[in-house]
Amino acid sequence: MAHQKPIHVLLIEDEAFDVQRIHKTLEPFSERIHIKDIVADGMGAIDLIEARPDFYDVIIMDFQIAGGLRGESLIRKIREIDATLQIIVVTKMTINVTDYDFANRLLDAGAMWYCTKYPGDIENLIYQPTDFVLSIVNAYDKRQLEKRQRQAHSKLEQSVNDILEQKRIIGESDSMRKLRSSIAKYALHSMNVLVSGESGTGKELIASNIHYQSDRRFETFLAVNCGSLPGNLIESELFGFEKGSFTGAGKEKPGFFELADKGTLFLDEISELPMSVQSTLLRVLQEGEIDKIGRKKRIKVDVRIIAATNKDLKKEIKEKRFREDLYYRLNVVSLHAPPLRGREGDIGLLIEHFLSFYSLTLDRSASTMTPDARRALLGYAWPGNVRELQNVVQRLLIISEGTITLDDVNSALGIVSGSREEQEDISFKIPDNALAPLRDMERGFRRQYFLHVRNRVQSDAEAARLLGLAPPNYYRMCKELGLK
Repeated sequence: MAHQKPIHVLLIEDEAFDVQRIHKTLEPFSERIHIKDIVADGMGAIDLIEARPDFYDVIIMDFQIAGGLRGESLIRKIREIDATLQIIVVTKMTINVTDYDFANRLLDAGAMWYCTKYPGDIENLIYQPTDFVLSIVNAYDKRQLEKRQRQAHSKLEQSVNDILEQKRIIGESDSMRKLRSSIAKYALHSMNVLVSGESGTGKELIASNIHYQSDRRFETFLAVNCGSLPGNLIESELFGFEKGSFTGAGKEKPGFFELADKGTLFLDEISELPMSVQSTLLRVLQEGEIDKIGRKKRIKVDVRIIAATNKDLKKEIKEKRFREDLYYRLNVVSLHAPPLRGREGDIGLLIEHFLSFYSLTLDRSASTMTPDARRALLGYAWPGNVRELQNVVQRLLIISEGTITLDDVNSALGIVSGSREEQEDISFKIPDNALAPLRDMERGFRRQYFLHVRNRVQSDAEAARLLGLAPPNYYRMCKELGLK
């Protein structure tokens, strides 16, 4: 005990005789257990605890003491001040009595342990000295554990708050206010949510806000783009497989449902799932169990599903491309991500937000903007919604020389989607002084054409089809080109 941290004890006792017996009981352990203060009434104890926060480790208190604040009321008051403080009650009320109701009341109030005052050697020792000393040491250890848990929980809360700050939904229009209100309401429950909206409106942002405001916020949030999953591997990606379940299965693979267990799984472009996989997904949502390839027993999972689409699912149902029963299973409650058009008042707020955010991430000083440059941005139609605006602001910070001009805006909008007069002109403009390697120029053209196609279709799956690419290759190329 000599090399361990001393345990600071506050003793609440109004009988000098009992104070002396407690002192004598703890005397052999004085190097480890220090009675730092002795007080005779409850209010005096509260004053000491509040005056010396985080000083005492263990409270030893008589159940019946002088003054109005005592017993269970005193225990609760101490725990309100510091819930990690451990309380040991000594009382004569339990002598020769098996009083389970009394014991339960003490524990419910927040006491950790209690003992009777009177042993066989009443003149010298508190009851059962070994148990008494061990309870103090255990109380100290329990407090240290609870403090570490609280610190870890506090760090997790701060991490979640940081994530929510980074993923703030910007906008003060009526539609955005209603959206934030609905997110806060739906986050309180674990029902499935269906999010609709055009490409680039922030459906994943909505899903992450629901997750990080919910009781699942400390668990996994996993986003999956259904359109990017290879057709022959969709089920194994979603539900996993066991080692040796098929040729090439050299080790076990957990699926997305297992990885998101207790958390949230965001299924973007849900309409791109083949009908066969829709049937399997429906069964998983109904039963809360997955069939893992190569495993005989089903695995129980607890996953909240947030699905998203930029298609009209009712139309997809009529045309037999989406299961009606799955639609109703996913669409317990729904949210709509409003397009940027019609939210003119939010455009300025988004510009300022992205300018501030990317000035930090790109390590550039905050840029000013000329009035005509701002008018051009505010008057632009933004067919690619918030995603397009975000890309334009990043580009403006890179190409501008401190002050963003109208020429900078026209250039940035021309790279992303063409000027208004040239929206159908997708010719690749080579700067006069360009002497870059061929692969860099090819990359520039690819990026421009990818953006041209994406800004004219309703989904990434449609963009991949028009470009003549398999979805996995499309998403890989988007990543290589720095496109979200």
